[in-house]
Amino acid sequence: MSEWPRHVKVTFQDGHETVVPGSIIQNRRLLTAARQRAGLVSQTTWTSEIQSDPPSLNYADVQAGPGMAKLLHKIRTHGFAFVDDMPATPEATQFLLESIGPIRNTHYGGFYDFTSDLSSKDTAYTSEALEPHTDNTYFTEPAGLQALHLLSHTDGSGGESSLVDGFRAAEQLYKEHRYAYVILSMTGVYAHASGNEGINIQPAQAFPTFTHSEQYKKLIQVRWNNADRAGVDTPWRHLEGWYDAAAKFDAILNERKNQYCFQLKPGRMLLFDNWRVLHGRAAFTGKRRMCGGYIGRDDFISRFRTTNYSKEDLEASTLTG
Repeated sequence: MSEWPRHVKVTFQDGHETVVPGSIIQNRRLLTAARQRAGLVSQTTWTSEIQSDPPSLNYADVQAGPGMAKLLHKIRTHGFAFVDDMPATPEATQFLLESIGPIRNTHYGGFYDFTSDLSSKDTAYTSEALEPHTDNTYFTEPAGLQALHLLSHTDGSGGESSLVDGFRAAEQLYKEHRYAYVILSMTGVYAHASGNEGINIQPAQAFPTFTHSEQYKKLIQVRWNNADRAGVDTPWRHLEGWYDAAAKFDAILNERKNQYCFQLKPGRMLLFDNWRVLHGRAAFTGKRRMCGGYIGRDDFISRFRTTNYSKEDLEASTLTG
């Protein structure tokens, strides 16, 4: 059949009928549809050199027209993006987050607005330095998107933030120490959140540092948090090998060339992919007020797809069987 009709009526065995655009059947491409389902894009990995031109968008642009699509595309491409010139208020921050998707509620609450008082029994709530890490390694599914907005910093200094492209660091590990990459891809690691009274959260199973998609043959997630790590799911005879591989990856994460360092400031909100980008912070003095929150991975990718794909592309990646 050389040309399909505009619409095709399909009758199922139980008598149910539905109408499908003919172009979807005619142009059925399993891999293309699968990539659209996952919201895959051509990713650009980076090092500290990204400081010369970090991905960013003005708050006013995000609120109008195709701005949200551009913002989420930047995050999918680079793993992070800034929203500049926005009100330095928790209300504006929460509104922008909720325009992407529902804020994920955790044992820390939903939208957070905190100072460095250790009220939540977590190192993020102190003034201590934080190594590059991803959040929520103790959850079976870590949050997909994270937002940080510094509202104020008074009576002190320091607190420089850092970002590391986990995919770029993994590439370097693969090139320099392939066996270490394989170990971190195959060895499960447990994590925990147990600082708060009545809380002892651990994932349903041990997950490796690097998670790959068998379908796309690519790295899709990095889990790394030295502060939350619990047991390593490997026999005693292999444990030294895991620690050696972990030390090599940790050294790469802490190479200055791999860290994009900057100062957070009021009116500049940071959003980043928690499955890819690690974040850290230098120690500081004084009092900082920070707000932000998490958005689930599925909600993040859903919003990316609905703002970046046409109605026809969405139908093709949803209906193609």
